[in-house]
Amino acid sequence: MTYRHISVMTSEVVRFLNPTPGKIYVDGTLGGAGHARTICEKILPTGILVGVDQDIDAIDNARLVLKLYEPNIRLFHRNFSHLDRILRELGIAAVDGILLDLGLSLHHIESSSRGFGFNREEPLDMRMDIRTPLTAEDLVNEMPAEELARVFREYGEERHAKSMAGKISAYRKHERIRTSKQLTQILGDAAYFSRWTGKKIHPATKVFMALRIAVNEELKSLMDFMNNVPGYLNPGGRLCVLSYHSLEDRIVKNRLKWYEKECTCPPEFPRCVCHKTPEMRILTRKVVRPDEEEVKRNPMSRSAKLRVAEKI
Repeated sequence: MTYRHISVMTSEVVRFLNPTPGKIYVDGTLGGAGHARTICEKILPTGILVGVDQDIDAIDNARLVLKLYEPNIRLFHRNFSHLDRILRELGIAAVDGILLDLGLSLHHIESSSRGFGFNREEPLDMRMDIRTPLTAEDLVNEMPAEELARVFREYGEERHAKSMAGKISAYRKHERIRTSKQLTQILGDAAYFSRWTGKKIHPATKVFMALRIAVNEELKSLMDFMNNVPGYLNPGGRLCVLSYHSLEDRIVKNRLKWYEKECTCPPEFPRCVCHKTPEMRILTRKVVRPDEEEVKRNPMSRSAKLRVAEKI
């Protein structure tokens, strides 16, 4: 199997994560294992990399890419939101660094045959983990039009959510929607000009993104993880998150700000009763973006945002 993926901002990630020999790190989204391989090189000879991915293709690929570091890796076919259970299974109390890269890989679009791309004739699946029961086909054929519109609007930030859902609802009355190309044709084949961005955007782009997020419960998984992340880290341990969507980035930014806060009592309180103390320190006051050279080399990196924080 050839798993195509270009890791984003590898040098920046490694600089912030600062992997060192003998320590323990987690790559919660292995993907093509490019970041993981670089981390492994830095933690030899006795360090441990815990590699996690909900896509079995990524796990199989990691076994090949990281074969040289086999004594140093522990691979898990799970969602990163289950990191607490994974660490318990390994007998690890906390780690020295965690990386999440929340982007879609080239493999998913080009080779997975699960309907992530709207230019291919593939089953309308969109599951990262094929063990889960719900598919994008289920959503577009069975979800009420009003709920579909909400998904497109909230997860895809699609301005035409209601009309997109209406097109789907009208079509499925006569025929079940089964493939990615079929859905693309329903939504419209020609790109439209967005007055908001000044860029040509295929009308299926945001709908496909919204369906993928809904099918894989991506925002819930991220929120579950961020609600518990300080407990996964040793003092001085760092969290690096690469996000590609404003909703993901907002979850990460807001939780990190919360962990950095001291007292959260209302200003009118005469003294603190919450006893909250800072748990993490934000290292990226300004979000880190890929440079022009990287975007030219890897256009999928253009929307990437890197945020980093350190456990106090």
